[in-house]
Amino acid sequence: MSFPSYPAYKDSGVEWLGEVPRNWSVYSLKRTVDGCVNGLWGDEPDGENDIAVIRVADFERSFSTVGLDKLTYRSITPKERQSRLIKSGDLLIEKSGGGEKTLVGCVVLFTHELDAITSNFVARMRPLAEYDSQFLCYAFGNLYHGRVNYPSVKQVTGIQNLDAESYLQERFCFPTRVEQIQIARFLDHETARIDSLIEEQQRLIELLKEKRQAVISHAVTKGLDPTVPMKDSGVEWLGEVPVHWVVSRVKNVASFITSGPRGWSDYIDESGEDIFLQSGDMDNRLNVLLDKAKRIITPEGAEGIRTRLQDGDVVVCITGANTGRVAVLGKVGQAAYVNQHLGLVRPYVLACNSRYLGYALSSSACQTYFNIEQYGLKEGLSLTDLAEAPLMVPPLAEQVKLVEVIENQLGNLDGLTADSEMTVELLQERRSALISAAVTGKIDVRGWQFPVSAQAPELEVAEAV
Repeated sequence: MSFPSYPAYKDSGVEWLGEVPRNWSVYSLKRTVDGCVNGLWGDEPDGENDIAVIRVADFERSFSTVGLDKLTYRSITPKERQSRLIKSGDLLIEKSGGGEKTLVGCVVLFTHELDAITSNFVARMRPLAEYDSQFLCYAFGNLYHGRVNYPSVKQVTGIQNLDAESYLQERFCFPTRVEQIQIARFLDHETARIDSLIEEQQRLIELLKEKRQAVISHAVTKGLDPTVPMKDSGVEWLGEVPVHWVVSRVKNVASFITSGPRGWSDYIDESGEDIFLQSGDMDNRLNVLLDKAKRIITPEGAEGIRTRLQDGDVVVCITGANTGRVAVLGKVGQAAYVNQHLGLVRPYVLACNSRYLGYALSSSACQTYFNIEQYGLKEGLSLTDLAEAPLMVPPLAEQVKLVEVIENQLGNLDGLTADSEMTVELLQERRSALISAAVTGKIDVRGWQFPVSAQAPELEVAEAV
């Protein structure tokens, strides 16, 4: 798919913007909206003055819209809400929040007929009559993707705050309103097609994840031979297992089960030579990301030194958002320790293969057990929970063979997943590039017409992928 350029261009006077179509105007963003009205958090709902309050959490960033699935209602008096009410076509800008990977300043378009205001972390911008709200949303999205808002971001106590007044002084290029509408219609159609392709790939990734889990779970509970005699495991969610396997528990195949020492976060130091492993240093494929782990200066004589990791140790996250995540240590090569949120299991070499144990603990059966143990008000897993986890133990030679087969199948699935993830990344880049080209006049879509059929030609789909 290709589009012509405009007949003539001029220097925008904005370094990052470069040349823009000659008939487009260049001025500050502030001239396109009727102010930037801060929101309000209000009080607890009282059943009388309750109104929906749009939070940053309601932003659907991928589509630059607002989701209504989990609305929050707060008590705000009619007088307080009157000047803050939002309506369909308003732009909402994140003024406080952000994160390590997400810069504050995202803008979304409100398209709902709903009585609502914004929270104190979000402000309302109402486009002036000469400006199309959808075009402005695409324009702000392009600015955000290019981090043009970065100079207006201030960091305070871990929270990013956007100086909206400063940001709105940034200059951008604007065609007439008629042309804005045409560009927005074009982008609505083309981004919808790309989003559909992305969604297909994301569904495939989820199916591959499910297949991955099924491969692991079947191997560690049913084995490889479909003709082998089976017996009742005695565990409801396990069902039958091969008759020659031993129904056991983790504690019966481990020489050492413990958790990391408390308080060692105080010893984190970039100049340290020892590794301090945390749950974020484990992926979902039994791998430990030692290169990304924090370094510590290990205190001499500390009781926690006994938890120094060894090759083949199995690590399980026992508290926090990643509870149940499992990893297996390969060659450590240097002193390494786990923090208090991780459990350490050291299997008997002659009883249980480390990687087999890792796969068994990450299987659906064992994850079900972990979820049951955490049910209710309990936070995380205890070492007793970990020790009592049910485990099917085949002969050691069969464990090694199972690991070989599992990893061969997972290698194929992981390759397909990587291909799909790369496709999603390329499509997202294509989406951003198309928006940027259209809203800055690098392509001329004035002659574009909505296709008679919304079905994308196969050639164009292939090019997008």
